[in-house]
Order: sequence, then C-alpha cells, then structure tokens
Amino acid sequence: MAAVAECYAVRNDNRKPKQQMQNGTRLAAVDLGSNSFRLEIGQLDHGQFYRTEYLKETVRQGNGLDEDRNLTLDAMQRGWDCLARFGERLAGFKKNQVRAVATQTLREARNREEFLLKANDILGFPIDVISGREEARLIYLGVAKLLPQSPERRLVADIGGRSTELILGQGPDARVMESYRVGSIAWSTRYFAEGKFTPRAFQMAEIAAKAVLDEALNAYRRDAWDVAYGSAGTIGAVGDVLAAAGWPQGSVTQAGLDWLLERLLEAQYADRLRLAGMKEDRRTIIGGGLSILRAAFDLLGIDEMKAASGGLRHGVLYDLAGSADSAKDVADTRSKSVQRLIAKFDTDVAHGNRVGKVATQLFDQFQASSTDLASLDHERNRRKLMWAAQLHEIGSQISHSDYHKHGAYILDNADAMGFAAAELHKLSLLVLGQRGKLRKLEADFEDVVFVQQLLALRLAIILCHARRDPDTSGLHLACSPDDKHGFVLTCRKGWGETFPQSAHLLREEIIAWQKTSWSLALSGV
Repeated sequence: MAAVAECYAVRNDNRKPKQQMQNGTRLAAVDLGSNSFRLEIGQLDHGQFYRTEYLKETVRQGNGLDEDRNLTLDAMQRGWDCLARFGERLAGFKKNQVRAVATQTLREARNREEFLLKANDILGFPIDVISGREEARLIYLGVAKLLPQSPERRLVADIGGRSTELILGQGPDARVMESYRVGSIAWSTRYFAEGKFTPRAFQMAEIAAKAVLDEALNAYRRDAWDVAYGSAGTIGAVGDVLAAAGWPQGSVTQAGLDWLLERLLEAQYADRLRLAGMKEDRRTIIGGGLSILRAAFDLLGIDEMKAASGGLRHGVLYDLAGSADSAKDVADTRSKSVQRLIAKFDTDVAHGNRVGKVATQLFDQFQASSTDLASLDHERNRRKLMWAAQLHEIGSQISHSDYHKHGAYILDNADAMGFAAAELHKLSLLVLGQRGKLRKLEADFEDVVFVQQLLALRLAIILCHARRDPDTSGLHLACSPDDKHGFVLTCRKGWGETFPQSAHLLREEIIAWQKTSWSLALSGV
C-alpha cells in the first residue's frame, strides 16, 4: 500500500473559499482505534498541510473487552501508557490545535467513563467518543482530501478492529454513511481462536460478516458507485502484502484476495505466517480482516478496491484546518441531526423553538453580566442549549408523564452525525433535568455553564407552560451579587399578579434548587 503523502493541500473543493488558520500553525489529531492509537502532527504552510510527525502504537484495546463489555484494567493501562507518551509530545499545543477521537471499542465499553476520566487528564486534551456515522463522515473527509478532484461516485470502506464503515460520496460530499459492528479483532477472536486458519473457519467468518453487512446491499448497490476505495486498517495491510508479492501497487483485487487466502491456509497458524509486507502486529488479526474484506467484495460486487491514503485522522485534521467556516459546517451537520431526531419522534416543532427562544434569551443575560466566557464559547453553549430545548419533548411519543426520562435515553443512545458521545450525553442531562427533582441528575454541578444552561431551560419551560409565547418583558436573570452559587430572577412590578400560575411554578422552582449546591431567588414577585 502506498505510504501516506507527506504533504497535502487544504483545498476548497469547488466551494466558496474558506478562511484558513495562519501559516505555521501546528495541528494534531489523535485516533484511539480498536487496534492502534495514532498521533499525527503537521504544520500549515500556504494552503498545504505538511506532516512533521506520525506516531502509531499497537494498543489492542479491542481485545480488552470482557464478557460484560467492560475494558479490563490491563487494556485501560495500555491505553493510558500510550496516551502519556502522546501527551508529552503534545505539550505546548493549544486546545484548538488538537482533537482526539475514540471509536468502536470505547463506544461499546460500559466502563468507558472510568477510562476517559484518567485518559483526558493524561493526554491533556478532551477525547471525543464519536458515533459510527460520525466516524464514517470523518473517514470520507480524510479520503476525499487526499484524492484528486473528480466527478466519480465513490464507495469508501474502512475495516477497523471492531467496526467497518461504508460511505458513498462524490467529490468532497459524503452522502450515505453507515458503521457496522464487524471488525478484524472481533472476527479474529471469534472465528480464528489461537490463530488457527482452516477452510471451515474462513467459511463461517465470511458468512457471519455477510449477515452483518447484508443490510448494506440496498444502500450500496453496485450501480450507486463508480470506484471503490479502501482506507487504512485491514485494507492497508492486505495491500502491503499483495504489493510485496508483485501485485499492482495500490490495488486490491478478488484474485489477490484469493491468493492471500491460500497463503494463510498453507501456513495454518498465524504465528507461522512469513509474508513480505506483513507487519508483526497484523499477523494475529489478518484472518478476521481478510474474511470481512472478502465478504464485502462478494456482497457488494467489488472487483477492485484502490488504496486511499487518507483516513479518519486526516478527516479530523481537515476539520481543524478550517476556522469559522469549518466550525459552521460541523454546526450545520449537528443541526441537521437535531432536525432528523425531531422529525423521527414527531416533536412539536413550534413549542421546541418557543422554549429555545426564551431559554437562550435568559442564557444571554448571563453573558451580558460576565466577562469570564469568550463570545465564541458562549455562542457554542447557546447553540447547544437551543438544541436541548428543541429536543426536550422527543420522549413524549413514548410516555406523557416520563417523557424527559425517555428523551434522555434516546439522546444517550442516538447515532447523530456531528456529535461526540459526550456532547449527546450533556444534551441528555439537560433533557432529563428539564423538570422534577435535580438530585436525580448524575451531573457535575460544579460546571457553571451547564448549571446556567439547565436553569435557563427549566425557567423557559415554566414560562412557556401554556404553550404560547410568554410575556418576558421586564424579566432579568443574573448571578447573585452576594452568593457565587446563587441566581436571581427579577420580575417587573405586577408580573406575578398578571401571571399567577407562572409565579407559582417559579416559587416551586426555588424549592427544587434549594436541594442542590445552588440557589435561586425571585425579586419583584
């Protein structure tokens, strides 16, 4: 497989020109994969991104999930040790110059928060556990980034340790994205125990892979794409072996897969494999990876798959390389995901927007009285509050009385493009905390921004209880001048008499906050 290019341009992709970071800016992407952790560092120079350093460590976290889908202590320690080395290399980088993403193993791990709590501190930067579709989106960005501009319709496949991503796209745009829970580590563990290769094992592994990938038949049918590309992981390993054996460089064919299968069956065991081009860390998982790749070729009618230099970490860097426009693109992706959830659960759009309008008005009043938060950070937090308001009733189709609990569950388990798992969890906490007792929230009440968002949302829902636009003139929400853990809602004279039900609900809200480390007071009611 051809080596990754040492430099690549930040292209405009036929869209309006984007503002770029300044020349000389260093950027870094950390990819916490199921098989390997990778760190790529580069520098921008006149519209091109030059790689300055690339580190890869075989961590095999995908092998560290026990029967209850918890990461073992050994697997977590391997990850922490690797991230400590990465963190030392990233010393001096600013927050907006680094992004770390984690994929399928940490999506699955039930105790991922235990790992991430320490991992974030060790690395020195927050780690986003991204959804399968978000991973697919970023993979396509990275692949398209390093391919020549072309009108061709592309099928992009990435077979990782515990998941496989399939994407259809054209030019810079990904159009169909999906992630399937089938990967080289998982399949090698399940069908090639002790590294033994037999015809029967390959037959069963391919049948099982096709069963998982079968739903891809309709979306990724042969007439929907012109050229197939393979990104990193298994495809890269197979391509390297074939090229070393004299097959065409940068291409994987069905004949090549058949040849490689014969070599594995001849060896009988992974530890007996002696193939030029095969790295040591790939021998134990090549059986699972090859069986999945063969299944995809057969199922999707692939004759040839070209090697793509780009992948997930390049997509992450592509996002980082842009500035305001790139951030807007991601925000637009998230907004579309929110709208899809609203439509799917038939939520009252008008009321969600009404609550959002009031909630953001109240939240803006905190910003007006504080200099602690940068305007860009405030805008991001404001947008997330708006999304929480728009989604606050998505559980109502399941239960009228407990819709906040069901809405929180939906968000915690949604596969929403553009969102990291931690962001969806924060939205789920806002939705769960929109009503009732606050002590039920397993949330960080030392997070001032979250508390302000939660209060603004709860107050907005109270003020909009009649499901019509409320009269908010003369209402002002601010931090208490006498208590750093207190808030004051000031009402105009006569407001309480004009809206007695709202005033009653606000007094109940005061009681709810008394049972937390924060307080709420009313003035003028």
